[in-house]
Amino acid sequence: MKVMTALSGGVDSSVAAYLLKKAGFEVSGATLHLTGEAQPDAQKSADFLNIPFYEFEEKEAFKKLVIEDFAACYERGETPNPCIVCNVFVKFGILLGKALESGHDFLATGHYAKTQKDAGSGRTLLLRGKDRAKDQTYMLYRLNQHQLSHSMFPLGDLTKPEIREIAETIGLFSANKPDSQDICFVPDGDYAGFLESYRGKRYPTGNFVDESGHVLGTHQGLIRYTVGQRKGLGIALGTPAFVLSKNAEKNTVVLGTEEEKLFTKRIMADRVNWIACDTPPEGLKVTAKTRYSQREAEATLHVTEQGVLAEFKEPQRAATPGQAMVFYDGEVVIGGGTIVGGE
Repeated sequence: MKVMTALSGGVDSSVAAYLLKKAGFEVSGATLHLTGEAQPDAQKSADFLNIPFYEFEEKEAFKKLVIEDFAACYERGETPNPCIVCNVFVKFGILLGKALESGHDFLATGHYAKTQKDAGSGRTLLLRGKDRAKDQTYMLYRLNQHQLSHSMFPLGDLTKPEIREIAETIGLFSANKPDSQDICFVPDGDYAGFLESYRGKRYPTGNFVDESGHVLGTHQGLIRYTVGQRKGLGIALGTPAFVLSKNAEKNTVVLGTEEEKLFTKRIMADRVNWIACDTPPEGLKVTAKTRYSQREAEATLHVTEQGVLAEFKEPQRAATPGQAMVFYDGEVVIGGGTIVGGE
């Protein structure tokens, strides 16, 4: 079996490739050049492991598929997660295609996740990784059956400390390399600054308003705010204020001083992808999360023509349009969608 491993030069992808080679697979490494940043550590990892190494130039595709979507979402008043988009269209889209075209059977990555073939349905299931603190299934929920059936996640049954221990044991240079934290094309975390530079314009100021539409002050551009935000608003109301919602058409940011207004039990999502089934049965009991770092909460699913409505047992804070809502049945990812808003 031939496996192409996506290499970044970090400890996770390097150990993933090492484990596959140790298990007897015919392993190669590959990296995509997406942002103009050199990735010498990826080549260094391949050299250390003594495996063939491929490099693919995909800056234009990345710009079109990921960065353009990122900018458009912010301009619509959403708060996107570009890593999810990159996974489905670039890593498990373009790179998986390159792997299969070059005679490989699978694409492997250093994601903390697992796949499993369901004997009854024949579907390839996506399961959470052993390391719950690092589990990345939230970022992978958009993968389809073709992508999942040709994917391998060698780190699924390991924890981060175990992976670093393996790396140290084999003398891997990246054993103690810090994990990347920011979006790869916005390394300083200044999303607004990036968008204004990318679009070549300054986003217009507009009004902060209350729920009745009364003007409270001036905001510095819609892209600088997200639902639930309290700090950095640049307005003093005499009491803590929160972003309740944004209106791209009116270029307004709605503020409130009662944090409970941010909580809702009913959250709607569209652009839905189901992994474990074609469509879940009405009233399916699941656990769900509406942000990557959030703990799951109990919910009931209602599939509609518009997407899926999740009715939570307990109110959830700051259902943010553009973020993903992902559903689980125990360890198994049922599917997910993009949050439209709370009801």
